[in-house]
Amino acid sequence: MSRILPYWHVDAFADRPFAGNQAAVMPLDAWLDDATLLAIAEENNFAETAYVVPDASGEADYELRWFTPTEEVRLCGHATLASGHVLLSRDGGERVTFRTRKAGVLEVAKAAGGYELALPLIRTEPGEWAEAVALLGDAPQEVWLNPDRYGVYLFETEEQVRALDPDLRGLGALGNDQFICTAPGKETDVVSRVFVPGGGVDEDSFTGSAHAALTYFWTERLGRESFSAFQASQRGGHAECLRDGERAVLTGACVTVVEGAFLLP
Repeated sequence: MSRILPYWHVDAFADRPFAGNQAAVMPLDAWLDDATLLAIAEENNFAETAYVVPDASGEADYELRWFTPTEEVRLCGHATLASGHVLLSRDGGERVTFRTRKAGVLEVAKAAGGYELALPLIRTEPGEWAEAVALLGDAPQEVWLNPDRYGVYLFETEEQVRALDPDLRGLGALGNDQFICTAPGKETDVVSRVFVPGGGVDEDSFTGSAHAALTYFWTERLGRESFSAFQASQRGGHAECLRDGERAVLTGACVTVVEGAFLLP
């Protein structure tokens, strides 16, 4: 007989269906083996599938792991927001905490406009990566890098960012880096597009972890602690970004699109 696993399909950083970034959220009683977790994520075929298990350590409410269709990742913002949305909607309460394997303890709290997601601030420094720049389709003004495979590529205008047509196969061959292309926005303070072909996601719809890097980059540049952001993917996604010490706090909404059961043989 099949095992029945609870399943939610959530559009994160969106205030309506069919926008923002899709995530599958699957609360479990205990961990399945890694091969099964990856196989389920491949079947779901979203940028991320998030799994949560009650945390027995007392350090947080739940343990949390994220899988793309090809690998487990160390940090995913939109699927964390989606997980908080599912659990707070199902169980009530004002906030929920998650213990992760490589990103520390993360928190999602109810807020005006949806939820607040607290992630570690990702600092970048000026650098050079000629191989990546040559594949983006246009030359950025500046390149800022983080050794954990985050790169911020600054362009002069929103139009340049929207017009990018990068060599995705070439970027993917460089590794599972995030190529975060950004510029000042027209209707929001900041606009971006994010490419992660080496991690199985050619262009992400909305990337929370990238905005943890953008929060550092743009608050340094703008000289203030908060800004509005839009990720100009095909689906699009919005967030308000706040720098709070060594945390990036992203405020966004979520919409549940599907609630059901996953049948595991």
